[in-house]
Amino acid sequence: MGDNRQEREPGRAGGGRPAAAAALSHGAADLVRARDQLLGGGAPRHPRLDAESLRAALVDLYELWLTSKGAEVGITADSGLAIMAVGGLGRREMLPYSDLDLVLLHEDMDPKRVAEIADRLWYPLWDAHIKLDHSVRTVPHALKVASDDLVAALGMLDARHIVGNSELSDRVSAGIRKDWRSGIRGRFDELVGGVRVRWERSGQVAHRSEPDLKNGRGGLRDIQLLDALAIAQLTDAMPGLGPDAPGGGLEQAHRRLLDVRTELHRVAGRARDQLRAQDADEIGAALRIGDRFDLARTLSDAARTVGYSVDVGLRTAGNALPRRGLARLRRMPVRRPLDEGVVEHAGEVVLARDARPQRDPGLVLRVAAASAQTGLPMSATTLNRLSEDAPELREPWPKDASNDLLVLLGAGRGVIDAVEALDRTGLWGRLLPEWGAIRDLPPRDAVHVWTVDRHSVETVAYASALSTRVARPDLLALGALLHDIGKGRVEDHCAVGAELATQIGRRMGLWPSDVDTLSAMVRHHLLLPDVATHRDIDDPGTVQYVVDALDNDPQRLELLHALAEADSLATGPGVWGDWKSTLIGELVRRCRTVMAGEELPEPEPIPEELLARAAAGGVHVDMVPGEGKYTHIATVIAPDTPGLLSNTAGVLALHSLRVLSASVGGAGQSAVNTFVVTPTFGGPPDAGLLRQEIKRAVAGDLDVRATLDARERDSLGAARYAQAEPRLLWAETAIPGRLILQLRAEDRIGLLCRLAAVLATAGADVCWAKVVTMGSFVVDVFCVDLGARTGPDRRAEIESAILAVVPRPAPRTPPEPEQN
Repeated sequence: MGDNRQEREPGRAGGGRPAAAAALSHGAADLVRARDQLLGGGAPRHPRLDAESLRAALVDLYELWLTSKGAEVGITADSGLAIMAVGGLGRREMLPYSDLDLVLLHEDMDPKRVAEIADRLWYPLWDAHIKLDHSVRTVPHALKVASDDLVAALGMLDARHIVGNSELSDRVSAGIRKDWRSGIRGRFDELVGGVRVRWERSGQVAHRSEPDLKNGRGGLRDIQLLDALAIAQLTDAMPGLGPDAPGGGLEQAHRRLLDVRTELHRVAGRARDQLRAQDADEIGAALRIGDRFDLARTLSDAARTVGYSVDVGLRTAGNALPRRGLARLRRMPVRRPLDEGVVEHAGEVVLARDARPQRDPGLVLRVAAASAQTGLPMSATTLNRLSEDAPELREPWPKDASNDLLVLLGAGRGVIDAVEALDRTGLWGRLLPEWGAIRDLPPRDAVHVWTVDRHSVETVAYASALSTRVARPDLLALGALLHDIGKGRVEDHCAVGAELATQIGRRMGLWPSDVDTLSAMVRHHLLLPDVATHRDIDDPGTVQYVVDALDNDPQRLELLHALAEADSLATGPGVWGDWKSTLIGELVRRCRTVMAGEELPEPEPIPEELLARAAAGGVHVDMVPGEGKYTHIATVIAPDTPGLLSNTAGVLALHSLRVLSASVGGAGQSAVNTFVVTPTFGGPPDAGLLRQEIKRAVAGDLDVRATLDARERDSLGAARYAQAEPRLLWAETAIPGRLILQLRAEDRIGLLCRLAAVLATAGADVCWAKVVTMGSFVVDVFCVDLGARTGPDRRAEIESAILAVVPRPAPRTPPEPEQN
């Protein structure tokens, strides 16, 4: 406990040893024999104790010895002395070979007398080779040490009276806790800094092959941290995780970690914090968990529960501190809307005041999507409320819910924390019951650095950066999420996973053709890596084998190419490199040559009733409900003047309508544009209001782009970079001067408005367009008439103008030059 040598060894002079110590050492030897008897067990009269019973028996044993020894040396209730236990004995969590951490309190007694009593306590323990951490203090001295030393203060928060004058112990405990509560504001940053250093040094219990059960992230010290925050009245000691939380919640996780560390001591025959691989099978069997893989899964679940609880505790504590005091209360943070029923408040994603979780099953995904996109954590209160009140989504899911899932999956690294929070509170398993088979499932080979479920989410995060390489980023995201969903079973995980993907795809309401593609992605997610690295790709038969396996479908080939890269990157360092990338790329190129070319996109046909209204002329705006609960179909018919599409899309964006898809066409002198939209929050605006706003924009009385720019600057996503580099693809048509331009990019507020304006400024007449938003990504197809100038220079000008308005990834920081 950081004491100097004189305090640690009172009574020693010049290295000598008091004669009384030798005479008393046999008492501690009896203690050691009793401890060893408890540890051994197996005999009829001494059955083997389970881990929890062993800890309780050790607490009783040490307390009995200390009480007896204390009485023997004069530490009684009416004396000016007391013994307090800190650490494991103080918490009643005594492990077989943990240090015995004791404080001898006295009330200004004669130093020689105190030293003599201390010697008679400490020497028997030393001579019996019991690890002892000890100190001798007065009450004021104990309080000062705790005030000056954060580590000592944290330890003393667990201090517990054992024997002697309980008033001394009570004064120390009460004083330290009072000082801790009153001084936490000034110590909080130091506390958090120390925790992060410890995590960096010891790693994560959930993902280390040989985890540090005590000091690692999600380990036992984090439980003690939560207790310390609770004593400071900044958070609950055991934050609720919801009724469906995996593994039984925080109390169960705490007990599991203690049980494993208890058995680790028993197996190792000494104090040990790090679980060694060679001990795992024996410990798993002793705890009746199973083999080392079962033990790893149990530990992962427990550590992730603790880790999530600590994140919540630290965040809750940090939010609580600044709001204390009247001056702070007068400046309460505002609530900014993020989505329907979802707002940002005090740096967290919370429910709006009028949200009704009981009637809104899609609210869970909207909350998670908002969290992943903004990088703001979901409030623990919000998650618990959703866990308790939100109903399950009915099959098939509404389109709104499927789209929100895609937004969540397309958020890059933001998806990881969001899914982790949903999973720890039982909400993710409610959305995907099949996830339970891979939750915390350890990998079977050393090349994987994550559990199977975390690897799947990591794959999703990597896939988001590859989304613009494919025409269906939605299927890429879902395939990345589900590619290993079949693991954890005896059968081939690719075949099992394909069946589960079909089941999940139907539940989500995907089109039958998309369900087939998703199932094929899962079934064949190892096809390209296996063939490229184990077979001769120069052999035409090898190429034909892949083409046949994919039913001659170029879209599946494109999706599996991106999935293979994301899967490899998520596996571990060195799994994806130039050699593997080149082999797979060459295999894909040869397969694409054999496969039939893809057909060019075509415009959507315009219904007869809309053609009749277009022929009549004038401006018409209709708004009718769509298929989903929050989707609506907006139809705009107006004279086809320059800038109409840009102004129309801008007006929709200004009224918080997000375009999910659009079909742009014309008839005669009129444009006929149909938009499937969803309000960001609230209901859609009146069609008459939209008509007036569109007329104002066309007349030049409303600058939609300037207004959109101001709106975007005020939004939480204003400074957000894209996950993937945008991609532009050109294709010739049969009509001279007309080309097909396909844009694959990440969405932003008013993107269609900006794109249409750029094309109009460049003199590219939009003949027709098909716009699709898939989660956070768009695949927009424009048929543009470039007139006589269709060469590379003209295309480059248009590409440059488009890339100036679409989201781009953050620029890479160049590496610092090496120092000589």
